This record gives sequence, C-alpha cells and structure tokens, in this order.
Amino acid sequence: MKIYLGFTVAGSRSSIEAAKIILNVLQSLGHEVLTSHLLSDDAWEADRSVPPQKIFARDMNWLAQCDLFVAEVTGSSFGLGFETGYLLFFERDAERRISLLITGNTHANCVLAPYSHLRELEELVRRHVSAAELSARSDRT
Repeated sequence: MKIYLGFTVAGSRSSIEAAKIILNVLQSLGHEVLTSHLLSDDAWEADRSVPPQKIFARDMNWLAQCDLFVAEVTGSSFGLGFETGYLLFFERDAERRISLLITGNTHANCVLAPYSHLRELEELVRRHVSAAELSARSDRT
C-alpha cells in the first residue's frame, strides 16, 4: 500500500522516536511511505526552501494517492490537523494536549491508537495496518 505518514514539521517533534518506529514497521511490512522525509532532521529547513503553494500541492497529491493515512499526533500542529483522518497514534499521557478534533474524531474510517510506551507501538502499528489492509481488500471485492 501507499501510506501517507503524518508527523509534524512545525509543531513539537518530541515524539520523533515513536514516528520512526511507525515508519520502520510500515517499511518492514513492504509499504511505500510517501512522506518518510518528514522524519529527517532538516525537514523544517527543507520545507521552507520550497514555496508554500508547492508544499500544499505536493501534500494534497500524496493524500489523494495514498491508500492509508497514518499519523503520530502527539506533537500535532495545525498542518497535521488539516491532514488528519484515519489511523492516529498518540502518547496516552499527551491526550489532554492534543486537539479535541483529533481525540474526539468519531468518523467511521478513523482509528485512534493511544500508546503508553514505545515498546508497545510496533505491535499496535502492525495490528492496525493489517486491519486496514483487510478492510481495503474487502472494499475492492
């Protein structure tokens, strides 16, 4: 599957290690992650070297292409909130700091996946992405 991995560039990057675990699991499962560059140390600088309209067009194109949107939203920013939609991971202890539009999302296609420790994150990603793959397959038949 093509996966859009959402992670903040301008907000708090305190959960970068969690995002890297998610990225590694997705890639190990053979998925194409369209936005792996978001986890680079220079992501903020790289985005600022491009006109904002190109960033918008690029990201909207990737969102249109992706089969699944996955995000680590613990340090979410307005941009990530704009993209948000399907499989959202966040630190359970940070829930009070995350936008209520995220934690209150009741859309049928949205799954919230809180975690308490990084060691449980890999299994959560595997379980939820496998469920999304099964759902995508059944939707095609």
